Amino acid sequence: MVFVDSNLIIYLIEQPPDWGPRTRVRISTLHARGDQIVLSDLVRMECRVGPLAAGDAVTLAAFDNFFASSHVQVVGVTAAVCDRAAAIRAAFGFRPLDALHLAAAVEHGCERFLTHDARLGSFADISLEVLS
Repeated sequence: MVFVDSNLIIYLIEQPPDWGPRTRVRISTLHARGDQIVLSDLVRMECRVGPLAAGDAVTLAAFDNFFASSHVQVVGVTAAVCDRAAAIRAAFGFRPLDALHLAAAVEHGCERFLTHDARLGSFADISLEVLS
């Protein structure tokens, strides 16, 4: 199971010129290997903000279709996730959502955390892969 950070899901769906193609290739590789993509309800929330603010129903539907895919598992933010996130923030000083994403990945048994955010590299409780 690979937890995928919000930034990469946004790149995958919105396809910016620099990061969209790279993200598509990486996610396709995960699918081809049979890896389960995991994300939290907070990732869903972050991804939906832009299209909702812009009134972009097409992009919002693309995100929602991705979240409903059989290759994607959306996990909840539990008390255990919040407790671990508090410990992560205390130890590393990460932003609240970053700590919550990392905590959700660990608490839900993910083997890897795929992100574009190299600042998270000091966290050693999960194998971190930074898409570059």
